[in-house]
Amino acid sequence: MDSSLTNLDSPEAQAILGKLLLESGGDHSQYGRGEPTEKEFLSGGVPCTKFVPLPGFCVKLKTSRNEKVFMNICQSENVPPAKDLTDDELLEILKGDDLTKFRVPMSIGEPHAEIDKAGVGCTVYDVVVHPAFLQKIQSSELFRTFFLTITSEGIEEKFKTELKRDWIILKNRKCVGYLQEQIVRLKSKPLIVDMDEGYQLPSQEETAWKRPGLIQEVQAAEMEKKRAPEPKFSIVQEPAEGYPEYLVAEIHLPLVKTAQTLTLDVGEDRILLETRSNVYHLDIYLPYNIVQEDAGAQFDRCTKILTLTMPVQPNR
Repeated sequence: MDSSLTNLDSPEAQAILGKLLLESGGDHSQYGRGEPTEKEFLSGGVPCTKFVPLPGFCVKLKTSRNEKVFMNICQSENVPPAKDLTDDELLEILKGDDLTKFRVPMSIGEPHAEIDKAGVGCTVYDVVVHPAFLQKIQSSELFRTFFLTITSEGIEEKFKTELKRDWIILKNRKCVGYLQEQIVRLKSKPLIVDMDEGYQLPSQEETAWKRPGLIQEVQAAEMEKKRAPEPKFSIVQEPAEGYPEYLVAEIHLPLVKTAQTLTLDVGEDRILLETRSNVYHLDIYLPYNIVQEDAGAQFDRCTKILTLTMPVQPNR
């Protein structure tokens, strides 16, 4: 093996990293480096904390095309704890028809390119859970199998990939590469929680029948004022069928460098996003009313994606 590849700062290593996961963008060599800032403000007065999660254990698996993939199972108090169940209670839920009775709060980070100990390029996902749940999946084979299954499904749904289920837990390695920084809101929960499964909702134009007048009026009124492009975005719901519990919006902001330049207002049924220097402007209505005070957001400086997690008001 070329020893230069074991040094991530070497030109050879950086060349490999630069070729991997080009769609995710950013400088992969900087993941996890530097001192994290304790507080930031994602949206006028809404405090957020930026942190690097602590390592837990590492899982090795492959895609359907035999490409090597690692999952860094990490821990942080910033992620809400899961409901404390026994093995028997989980078995009863798994035997039933409603699997939504038990949900695992987690944050699935964007894929980042790393080099494994053999000097081979690989894809790595950081999955963050609460420390109490990390202990649970380390001590219970049932919970561990359940967790790795839903996490694999979550990665498949979110990143449109296919993973084999013959995973290997590495005994002597807690993580591969640098753990990515996360940004979460400090107030109220749920914090930033990635969906286990998602469904692509219709576009804004396709859902215009829900509020045709409002949408058309806002677009016409804002057209001259904003003079800024609307960023690419998508919205998914969870669970995929029926009335959702959450809406998750991903907004692509390739020209934004830091969350401090963003102004985000989440209304009961509306998202309004503005940027410093009028780089982007987004004003859309949502197909469901949400719980505003429990909405959370994170901005990934590498992928330049702003992710909003919005609990939906109960269907009455």
